[in-house]
Amino acid sequence: MINLFGLTLTQLQDLCLTEGFPKFTAKQICDWLYKKRVLSIDDMTNLSLKVRARLNEIAFIGRSFPVDCQTSKDGTKKYLFKVAEEAEHSSHQYVEAVMIPDADRATLCISCQRGCKMGCHFCVTGKQGFHGHLSAADILNQIFSIPESEMLTNVVYMGMGEPMDNYDNVLASTQVMTSGWGLAWSPHRITVSSVGITPMLKRFIEESECHVAVSLHNPYHQERLQLMPMEKTYPILSCLDMLKQYDWTGQRRISFEYTMFRGVNDDLGHAAELVRLFRGPNRTGHLFCRVNLIRFHESEGVDLHTSSQQTMEQFQKYLNDHGVICTIRASRGEDIMAACGLLAGQAEKTNK
Repeated sequence: MINLFGLTLTQLQDLCLTEGFPKFTAKQICDWLYKKRVLSIDDMTNLSLKVRARLNEIAFIGRSFPVDCQTSKDGTKKYLFKVAEEAEHSSHQYVEAVMIPDADRATLCISCQRGCKMGCHFCVTGKQGFHGHLSAADILNQIFSIPESEMLTNVVYMGMGEPMDNYDNVLASTQVMTSGWGLAWSPHRITVSSVGITPMLKRFIEESECHVAVSLHNPYHQERLQLMPMEKTYPILSCLDMLKQYDWTGQRRISFEYTMFRGVNDDLGHAAELVRLFRGPNRTGHLFCRVNLIRFHESEGVDLHTSSQQTMEQFQKYLNDHGVICTIRASRGEDIMAACGLLAGQAEKTNK
């Protein structure tokens, strides 16, 4: 059986051609799936009875609602989705998405994999290993199936998994969100993150208009390698050189995520090295970017600690004073394990 939900217009056109449906049927199906958000093929009332009958034989609409939700004292909500049929008590069949309300904004942080291959030392998701890619349907289902779905203003691919390691499904999901036949969002409402898998990140920059965020966390090769094993294969310096080939002075934004670890990457020497990498004469060109400082959320089994607020503010001031736009990201949802780096997709740890 074919899951219609998550398919692009091109994929639906191919399906309709194979089945001998009228050419315009694919666009009609898109309209029902992504604009009218129907959950049943029988509700696609402008399709002929013959077409609906055949679709019911070969396809379905694979939407599912969250199996659990936790609400933080700050209003953040963490939703749990079941995405894989595995052993009954396995936590690896679940992923989490986090909805962050903030004045006139509602941002959803979504997952793209079950677990993660990247193995970043400080990340709870990475500690559980890799258990599978999410399909485009699984990714989009997180957006379409929460109660606040139609209130969302922004989506960030910063949940479980590495988006550039699940490239095709991530790209397809952004196409559904930004195309006229889909949700018709501006791509500038979407930010896709990466640890810096340079070849795929380059491809994404050229094939999408969405914002990009790179998880940097340390400007020095050896120190970053201790935190992020992928630094060995994809050094951040090579990634920066690639990013400098593109113009970031327009509406599209490149940002860098920098989690602050006490005594590890939070002194002004690290700040000065960041300035040198972004603006300095020893690297080719300048990079117009924003740095987001993130408070580290301590977790069991990770021998790293949170930098003080004063240290973070001094770091921020140094970068701003030296021409690098820098903000300190507000920490949200820590009390329900929904903050940056804490998602684990474990049903047994949730409580309504």
